[in-house]
Amino acid sequence: MVIETKTLEEKARELLTSRGVSLDEIGELVMFLQKDYIKDITLEKCVESVNSVLTKREVHNAIITGIQLDILAEEGKLLNPLQEIVADDEGLYGIDEILALSIVNVYGSIGFTNYGYIDKVKPGILKELNSHDGKHVHTFLDDIVGAIAASAASRLAHQNPGKSHYITQ
Repeated sequence: MVIETKTLEEKARELLTSRGVSLDEIGELVMFLQKDYIKDITLEKCVESVNSVLTKREVHNAIITGIQLDILAEEGKLLNPLQEIVADDEGLYGIDEILALSIVNVYGSIGFTNYGYIDKVKPGILKELNSHDGKHVHTFLDDIVGAIAASAASRLAHQNPGKSHYITQ
């Protein structure tokens, strides 16, 4: 049985919202990544690009899988040592990044560089998700949100190849 893409997309969007992530916050990450490269960029264009990324089945699968693992870790329902690794967001685990790369992979090599950068600096909502507040586990979610933003930024970059002369480095 194959679940309809529309059903998966609705569930993925619902899970993002239920975990406190808005499309505007992801759009702000896209803006952070592209503001120096696309002169006339707006938050509206960034959110539009996020929405486009969120139509992809690979993205739905990653969101649903990652958030489910985070929830199970919050509830203490994973087997040890995985429970401890995910609950603590152990730095050497890396599977959270691998799952996120399945999203980035849809948008080519620029997506990988965007993702690596945003994962390192953790601006905006990524800083909040990575705060390890003791109540919530976002081991997978912070990487998934970063990957969605990196993919949306890559999508905009591909649509604006002639805008590279705006680079301010």
